[in-house]
Amino acid sequence: MKKFTLAAAAACLAAGSAHAASIQRHGDRSQILFEEGERYFEFSVTNVSPSISGTGTGPFAGAQSGDITPSYQTYHFGYKQDINEKLTFAIVSTNPVGADVSYPARPYPFATSTAEINSLALTGYLKYQMNDKVSVYGGLRLQSLDGNVNLGVAPPAVYSLDVDKDYRLGYVLGGAYEVPEIALRLAVTYESKIEHEFKDNNGASFDVEIPQAVTLHARSGVAKDTIVFGSARWQEWSKFQVGAPDFLTNPLNPQNLPIASGTGDYWTYELGVGHRFSKSWSGALIVGYEPDNGKLTGNLEGRDGFTSYGAAITYTAEAFDVTMGVRYYDIGSATTTTIGSEFSNNDALATGIKVGFRF
Repeated sequence: MKKFTLAAAAACLAAGSAHAASIQRHGDRSQILFEEGERYFEFSVTNVSPSISGTGTGPFAGAQSGDITPSYQTYHFGYKQDINEKLTFAIVSTNPVGADVSYPARPYPFATSTAEINSLALTGYLKYQMNDKVSVYGGLRLQSLDGNVNLGVAPPAVYSLDVDKDYRLGYVLGGAYEVPEIALRLAVTYESKIEHEFKDNNGASFDVEIPQAVTLHARSGVAKDTIVFGSARWQEWSKFQVGAPDFLTNPLNPQNLPIASGTGDYWTYELGVGHRFSKSWSGALIVGYEPDNGKLTGNLEGRDGFTSYGAAITYTAEAFDVTMGVRYYDIGSATTTTIGSEFSNNDALATGIKVGFRF
């Protein structure tokens, strides 16, 4: 039952939180610590194809932005090993945040504007099994962040900024309660904020905070060969801001707006059901929801909340499993700052594959 429950939950990883709040791309991956087997290795690849466009209002009424978000990929790998009956070690690589925006060359105020944010995080975990039901875990995270932006602003002018990779440390803490007889597990994970430091074109320093987050994971058997699983994640995106001093004081930015910023704190929810059809095959259906906060969004975002629907199928053998998943995102409508464009009727499709090995 345990291997089946973990394979079903892997559906969340195969095409999971790749289009969640603000610039989030990967969520909490601490649950690899509970994978079956003395040694376990997994990797996953997700492709996301968004379609996000908006229409200008006021003096720019009717101007069409075109699709501003190219397709992108995220990658993940993790290794877990039992040290003894009490201690388990894991190391996980993720792309926790990211952005890729490109306005087409057409009659629109931000035409030809581009922005990119890249990240890579390496997290080492250690779990201590206090008894057969309670465990605690924690670890350190080394994270890199870099990006670039080229803004086309009306009237015609250009602002550009390119920052190199900045490496910073954060930490993770968590605990879990399990009842193995019914495949029940409740786990909560805290991820600390990580503050990166960059310099603008004039050499002035500014910080970019990737905010703290709390994730609650839950799963339980409900019938023979059937489980329900889900998660709730809170992240303090109101603390996120790219406020380069030379842009905040630029005369072409009279509102003193940052290059990018979070519009508020976000909750993201997932609920799924998994069923084992045979010894080798299982499947899962997943629904995700992120409520909008109704505030103005930046011109490098154009979205606010979502509802998602996903499905996955897993093939499980003695030493490995393969999960393939697909998820459709119905992206929430948004109104942008500066020119008040309306972004609506947008969506995204994510597909992914995850492979795990036990040895």
